[in-house]
Amino acid sequence: MKLQTHIPLNKHPDNLIDYHSKVFLLGSCFVENIGEKLGYFKFQSHQNPFGVLFHPKGIETLILRAIQQKEYNEDDVFFQNEQWHCYEAHSKMSNMSKEAMINNLNIQLQAARQHLKDASHIVITLGTSWIYKHNESNVVVANCHKMPQQDFKKELLSIKEITDAIQSFKESIEGVNSNVVIIFTVSPIRHIKDGFVENTRSKSHLIAAIHDFIVKQDEMNYFYFPSYEIMMDELRDYRFYAEDMLHPNVTAINYIWEKFQKVWISECALETMTEVDAIQKGMAHKPFHPNSESHLKFLQQIENKKSALQARFEHLTF
Repeated sequence: MKLQTHIPLNKHPDNLIDYHSKVFLLGSCFVENIGEKLGYFKFQSHQNPFGVLFHPKGIETLILRAIQQKEYNEDDVFFQNEQWHCYEAHSKMSNMSKEAMINNLNIQLQAARQHLKDASHIVITLGTSWIYKHNESNVVVANCHKMPQQDFKKELLSIKEITDAIQSFKESIEGVNSNVVIIFTVSPIRHIKDGFVENTRSKSHLIAAIHDFIVKQDEMNYFYFPSYEIMMDELRDYRFYAEDMLHPNVTAINYIWEKFQKVWISECALETMTEVDAIQKGMAHKPFHPNSESHLKFLQQIENKKSALQARFEHLTF
């Protein structure tokens, strides 16, 4: 008896991620779930230097600023609730010191530029089509930082506006990294604060815009991974959600990660991942008798495995 529908997925014949790849991840908080998996398995990956970015305009702003090397200054930050903030960055970047805030923004900006230049793969997860435009400056913000609602105008990006934003940052990336593979996904997290119907409109605009962009490209370096569709269809049960009934739980994240592996991780990398996983679990093991001869021997075996892997991949650190 078949109790579940499955989205057909096939491994790409080339452009796969292995332990020589450099993966840069940007976007909604779901990208951090994938980023944590890549980090656990010790891939060369970096994610969201400015924190979570929910909508395509926020991602476009960051990429263009990074590539154009347009540094931040005191005009780009503001003081609220005893901290300095930047409308282009997540609140995790906020700081009680204005100088430290600006300095950290510029450090992360340079890091983002370097990751964009060096990446073999960029994973971009779009979360919402809803944006907030600052009334005084008429600028779209990436984060409102709990400023008064009346300071902003809420708008829904059209499919064309999203496609234009994607085209804009695609051209900027190509200017410094012409061979990069870009993988788009739509976050499976529902933004119910916008409203149920409004969330559906938002996700539909993102999906339509991404596919409108991809079908117009002559190059074969742009792809869509159906994380949203997997969550909505294959995992259409609340047992796959966290307590808020909005975010995927650990089981769902692991399931979607397994699907991502099937499509995007090379066979040789899968073998190395098994070795890394064994080391990670060995390091996390808590013995009853830490000074026993058997445990000391076990620790030495772990060190030997680490050394063998690091001899093959210099970037690996545990």
